[in-house]
Amino acid sequence: MASSGHLRTFLTVVESGNVTHAAATLGRTQSTISVQIKQLEETLSVRLFQRQARGVELTEEGRKLLPAARRTLEELQRVGDLFGNPLRGRIRVGIPDDYDDTILEKLLVEFSRRHPEVEIVAHSGCTSKFPEAIRLNKLDIAVCSGAKMSAGELLSSEPNVWAARDTLELAPDAPVPLAILDRDCWWREIPTGALDEARRPWNLAYSSESFASVRAAIRAGLAVGVLPRNTLESSMRILTQREGFPVLPSSQRVILTNDDAPHELTSAMSEAIVAAVG
Repeated sequence: MASSGHLRTFLTVVESGNVTHAAATLGRTQSTISVQIKQLEETLSVRLFQRQARGVELTEEGRKLLPAARRTLEELQRVGDLFGNPLRGRIRVGIPDDYDDTILEKLLVEFSRRHPEVEIVAHSGCTSKFPEAIRLNKLDIAVCSGAKMSAGELLSSEPNVWAARDTLELAPDAPVPLAILDRDCWWREIPTGALDEARRPWNLAYSSESFASVRAAIRAGLAVGVLPRNTLESSMRILTQREGFPVLPSSQRVILTNDDAPHELTSAMSEAIVAAVG
């Protein structure tokens, strides 16, 4: 089923005329917009756009979808206006522990301000456990990350980089002092797998179950680690291929929701997550 988020992205691309302008309007990256359109096309089993020299143009199938998409979003808005009562209830949300404090504060404080009668139960941790928690009805909504996420609404696509303290000096032939997460998840596999494949030696310099602790070890100059590029701090630098560090896969973040959870609560939280991250 096409989500309201995918339909909103579709309409924004139509109205903007190209992906670049749509990304700017929605406050998302171009790759995120492109992936969402692709997901919508795969869901509907049609091609919605064809590329032109200066942008994109609707296909016949895209022109058929356009009025239906507009009606759907307008009806959703009318429902919201009709039942303008404040949201009430309890929502359990899974939040990646690699999100920095500013994102968490923006998300939780803003949601509580807009929906003061909703109780938030936030779980911060390894995102690889969130899909199972949703399946077991332990979470209502969660942000999950991985190399290629096939389920959920795409939130972002982020490049990962090798990060080190800007004053850290590394000998070319010496093993890489590595900081990794001490848990079975994708974030542990990224650095070790990439270095092993590149046949570059490494040793374990720091490990922790906390993403914040791994970041602190990198910040202190104790070790090298992998971080999402947009979370790098001013005291850190990126280690490149020229220095012998292999290119890393990007990570996709998606929003997963529990079908058994109250839709009005998960929809409101989903919008808050998009606003906080964007």
